[in-house]
Amino acid sequence: MYKKVDANLDFPKVEQEVLNFWKENNVKKQCMSRNMGQKRFNFYEGPPTANGVPHSGHVLTRVLKDVFTRYKSMQGYYVPRKGGWDTHGLPVELSVEKELGISGKQQIEEFGVEKFIKRCKENVWKYVDIWKEFSDRVGYFVNMEDDYYVTYYDSYIESVWWALKELDKKGLLYKGYKILPSCPRCGTALSSHELAQGYEDRKDTTVVAKFKCVDEDNTYFLAWTTTPWTLPSNIALCVNADEDYVKVKANNGECYILAKALLGAHFKDGEYEVVDTFKGKTLEYKKYVPLFDFVDKKTAEKGYYVTCDSYVTLTDGTGIVHIAPAFGEDDSKVGHKYNLPFVQLVDKFGKFTDNCGKYSGQDVFSKNDEIVEDLYHQGKVFKSQKHVHSYPHCWRCHSPLIYFARSSWFVKTTELRQAMVKNNNTVNWLPDNVKNGRMGNFLENNIDWCLSRDRYWGTPLPVWMCECGHYHVMGSKQELKDLCHVDGDIELHKPYVDALTMTCPKCGKPMHREPEVIDCWFDSGSMPFAQHHYPFENQELFKESFPAQFISEGIDQTRGWFYALQAISTALFDRSPYETCIANGMVVDDQGRKLSKSLGNYIPPMEMLSKMGADPVRWTFYTGSQPWNNLILTENTVTESQKKYFGTLWNTYAFYVLYADIDKFDPTKYSLKDCQLTVMDKWILSELNKLIDYVCSELDKFHVTESSRAMEEFMDKLSNWYIRLGRKRYWGEDFSEDKKAAYVTLYTVLSTYVKLSAPFTPFMCEAIYQNIVRGFDKTQPVSVHLCDYPVSDKSMIDEQLCSQMNLVREYTELGRSARNLSGIKNRQPLNELYLTDANNKTNLKPNLIQILKDELNVKDVKQHEDLSKFVNYTLKPQLKTIGPKYGKKLNAIREFLTTCDAMKVVSTVEKGEVFKTMIDGEEVEFSKDDLLISVSQKEGYASATDGNIAVILDTHLTQELIEEGIYREFVSKVQNLRKSSNYVVTDRIHIEISGDKEVEDIILKFANQVKQDVLALSVKVGTDGEFSEEFNLNDRMLKVSIKR
Repeated sequence: MYKKVDANLDFPKVEQEVLNFWKENNVKKQCMSRNMGQKRFNFYEGPPTANGVPHSGHVLTRVLKDVFTRYKSMQGYYVPRKGGWDTHGLPVELSVEKELGISGKQQIEEFGVEKFIKRCKENVWKYVDIWKEFSDRVGYFVNMEDDYYVTYYDSYIESVWWALKELDKKGLLYKGYKILPSCPRCGTALSSHELAQGYEDRKDTTVVAKFKCVDEDNTYFLAWTTTPWTLPSNIALCVNADEDYVKVKANNGECYILAKALLGAHFKDGEYEVVDTFKGKTLEYKKYVPLFDFVDKKTAEKGYYVTCDSYVTLTDGTGIVHIAPAFGEDDSKVGHKYNLPFVQLVDKFGKFTDNCGKYSGQDVFSKNDEIVEDLYHQGKVFKSQKHVHSYPHCWRCHSPLIYFARSSWFVKTTELRQAMVKNNNTVNWLPDNVKNGRMGNFLENNIDWCLSRDRYWGTPLPVWMCECGHYHVMGSKQELKDLCHVDGDIELHKPYVDALTMTCPKCGKPMHREPEVIDCWFDSGSMPFAQHHYPFENQELFKESFPAQFISEGIDQTRGWFYALQAISTALFDRSPYETCIANGMVVDDQGRKLSKSLGNYIPPMEMLSKMGADPVRWTFYTGSQPWNNLILTENTVTESQKKYFGTLWNTYAFYVLYADIDKFDPTKYSLKDCQLTVMDKWILSELNKLIDYVCSELDKFHVTESSRAMEEFMDKLSNWYIRLGRKRYWGEDFSEDKKAAYVTLYTVLSTYVKLSAPFTPFMCEAIYQNIVRGFDKTQPVSVHLCDYPVSDKSMIDEQLCSQMNLVREYTELGRSARNLSGIKNRQPLNELYLTDANNKTNLKPNLIQILKDELNVKDVKQHEDLSKFVNYTLKPQLKTIGPKYGKKLNAIREFLTTCDAMKVVSTVEKGEVFKTMIDGEEVEFSKDDLLISVSQKEGYASATDGNIAVILDTHLTQELIEEGIYREFVSKVQNLRKSSNYVVTDRIHIEISGDKEVEDIILKFANQVKQDVLALSVKVGTDGEFSEEFNLNDRMLKVSIKR
């Protein structure tokens, strides 16, 4: 029949059994091909880099993607889940350098570019098995075995080349000379979206330098900079022509020129006197003495004077900016405006050039302090200090960047700006504020995409250039072979394509390939078409699979993959490549800190999954917070999920299996339509179908948190209300109609629920499904993930019943609260329960009243009672609200509240209404916030209220009630003794009691009920038994002995 369920749930063990089952039955592949030929739900997998290991953030992204792809597949959609590998780029090169024990481009070329490229290909697959194992272990169904794309394959590169040729046809590809952020360690430029990913705090020396005026004695321009290494390349100063500047004489006798508005930042009162005030325009073309003599005399004659530009602001510094056109975009613009000489005393590796004296060949950042110190000794420093600021670093190697003038190839994305904004506005962003915020702002302010990289391992830039200026973009491998006269095949990588030349159609001279590779983000952004080798084949497949209905990655990808996809798709197809995008947050600890090894709060994903299980980790992510917020992941948060949700689900499942196995219940032999359903059955089935409705509507909106929390709430209703109240229905030996209805209802709920929850918790649901469904019906799908997703049966939904049952549950909670306040145990019967509901005048149905009687252990329930019969209210004015409104009438108000019908006032304000009355001839209004309400109960009653509803218990105890309370307490003790004695639920027992004579008589009086409640064959006075224990029953001792 049923496989026995271990009450002590071992997640890793159960999940490993499920993984083995999936593998043996090829479940993953069947899921991938399910519904082929049906309507598609397109999903794009963002390609990870396989030469790095997964981290906890990858768990979040994978389980978030998995829940929606599983859901859509079970709904009947064909959901291709093609995996991919992002294989190009600097991370691979850096890893290979480390393996080889080399560093930098020079040593790479000494090692040999061809050998280096071959090592990169090998390195790419370094951790691929770990990635596959990790994806399987977390339950992520994606094809990484036999249908995946690889960005270094020639077929993929060829599609990227086609895209670049198309961009060139549209006039979007060009070569330019610009100031670009560059990594001196990697020796290459970065694009703007790469730049946005790498800001880090850095402590640097800042300096206010003194530039000596040529035509004024003892007078200096003060200019502030956070990059002292750029001072040797200084060629001009810049001021704002429209702002006020001053010449001041300091107490040391020197004169300084700076912005008037910034005097207070550099001088204290009494340290200077103002000699002159003038507009910045007055300073234009004034000459000054250079700080260094590294520039030749001819070049120096064309520079070292003051310029004017509106970009100079007075928010910080001195209002005078030092200009080095080679190292800043604004500086470069000023240089062009004034035709300044171009001075670049730093190479692309971040080292000073040979004409920089003792700094030559040295790393620029390492010389910041020395430069300031040298200037200080020469009397050229006004002041300096350490300064912590956010500075751009390389996102790949974390080296600080330099802004550097260099020649590069660009995609003219500025021309696509409006089209990208338009397409972005069609995307369903989650969270919604990304659309016009992080992503929208970035698109509106985007600059041209710096495409080329002066590196080795990447898609070669397919541009052949002639010395006459003509260039040609190759759009395919065949075009390359035809124009470069290549026989046989050729690999589309350096160095193989580097030596190929073609004849210039303009001048007849040989054309050579531009040596760079392209930004690897262009590779990954091309995946919608390149994964299919479009347009060279699979044209129809591409049309079917474009755009994606859904993608999801971390929020940082707004300036990475999300941007690259949008820019390329807009340029090629003038539409967004994705319709819905979830940008998930970071995984943090309970202090909000990012998980890291250095902080000691990082758990390797495989260790975490092996220790805690994948389903609890998944559930923690789904229910803990909205996925776009930072999500807390600690052992405690996962353990809480295990206890709160999975413990409840597993215990419910174990309960069903235990009793269904005892009764040999075969669910295939019964159906709901043949059962006489109780009100509890109808209620839980109604709640189930309401849940299905809600979960589907939320998942259709890509709301995972709302749907999972609703499922958590339902599971509490199922276990702690439906099953708890109906346990006795499963106990009897006979298979009654009521027992049949109980089993069929619980089976229906569980078998439906595991399908509903399968996309969320794939392991647990599979284990339950195999035992209770497939264990009896092999015609059912081999896996729960191959089942159809549940559809709500509207005919089963009874809104009035659900509403009244919710009210019953609320009354029950209040009743328990009232019992606790009175100190009366739950097992002590009471005579009457009184109910009040200010909003609902509908009577509860008799069967619901009976539930209240059973739950609160009362003999009778009376509805719509006047609360004033049982409690007293005392009212006082809330001074902080009443005082400002009616200060002079405060005493009169106090007197009114003391003598008024307090119940009438309270019932009005509890409904959210305003109570109005006349006091001293003036209308006075009271809201709930205006009153201090104290409640005291009348003797013999206990009450509890919540908003508009209240319960009152009559706590007067008769001898008959006391005796019944002792009997109920006795039954509970015997049940616990059975359990601690390891008796099984079907064991029949004999009970003997010994102790207080009055208690013995009471138990014997209720002997027949005791036998029925605890499966006893006899109850008598004595001490014979296998197991015995002494109990305190209402302060009277009784020894209880049991035996089988």
